[in-house]
Amino acid sequence: MTQPAVLTLSEEQNLRPDIRAKALLFADPASLQLLQQARRIAPSHAPVLIQGETGTGKELLARHIHTESGRKGPFVAVNGAAITESLAEAEFFGFEAGAFTGATGRREGWFEAAQGGTLFLDEIGDLPLSLQVKLLRVLQEGEIVRVGGRRAIPIDVRVITATHVDLAGAIAAGRFRQDLFYRLNILGLRIPPLRERPGDILPLARHFLERHAIGHGLDVPLLPPATESRLLGHRWPGNIRELENTLLRAALHAESGVIEADQLHLHGDAGEPHPGGAATPADNDPESLWHSIGASLRQLLDHEPDELWTRWEQLLLESTLTRHRYNQVHSASRLGISRHALRTLMKRHRLLPDNSRSEQKVSA
Repeated sequence: MTQPAVLTLSEEQNLRPDIRAKALLFADPASLQLLQQARRIAPSHAPVLIQGETGTGKELLARHIHTESGRKGPFVAVNGAAITESLAEAEFFGFEAGAFTGATGRREGWFEAAQGGTLFLDEIGDLPLSLQVKLLRVLQEGEIVRVGGRRAIPIDVRVITATHVDLAGAIAAGRFRQDLFYRLNILGLRIPPLRERPGDILPLARHFLERHAIGHGLDVPLLPPATESRLLGHRWPGNIRELENTLLRAALHAESGVIEADQLHLHGDAGEPHPGGAATPADNDPESLWHSIGASLRQLLDHEPDELWTRWEQLLLESTLTRHRYNQVHSASRLGISRHALRTLMKRHRLLPDNSRSEQKVSA
């Protein structure tokens, strides 16, 4: 039997918390078709837009396209959701000495760092509009200008972007430029969620269990038919990351080298496969989302009771601020708290901009 193709990360890359899928496997017909599409477009220099839910393996696919492209330069990955608008231009295009306070020397940006290779921009839908304009200009002209500089620098960079948001909706809402979308979507790929490629679930489960066993010097746990059935019947809203966490947690509690179905601690499914092995959830249904969050919190209670509240508070705060591009008025309104309460939370989790912290110290 032919082993399915598997894409994985290096040990160093595995430590990055923003990479949610640590492996991408191609066994299901839907994923095999995706792999063929990726190999077909890899040699091109045209931009690629990868769309898919969180945790489906978008960066892994982007790295594979870069490897197959034959480009000699590096692969540089940037998370758009983590970019602060005030520093975005300098991060992307670099800066000259004296360009702004603190710029004591010249520094290359991400485009120059990826010269001759691939620049991967994850969560492209979260980029500020002001930066979207500059990115469009770079794609059109093939050159950048450092902040504080005047000389145009030619670049040879293949741009691959990814997003989990509906860009058509973002365009309609005025949060994303339509002309940039057309420029980025010359070659488009969609990674199906795990529930739409059930043929990948069990091979992925065995892959994670094998890696866990090797890393801990243990035998690979067995998956009885009832356990396999439960795995195939779950919706996997967290996709590959959820599958990995579920299997590793169950492996730690497995007795006699066998993972029983009830040791998976999966919530919200009947334990039986959906027709065709895939589920058809209402992904945008708030009640379904709250149910998934509740299930995840119940699992976390078994592992991190001492810091659960702090991490939950920080996650909610960071997600809301990112969603509203760190606009404190809008973020406070969305959370249903005052702006003063929001700033207190931001200070507690060290999310206030440096200049705001300085002002606080002076006023105190």
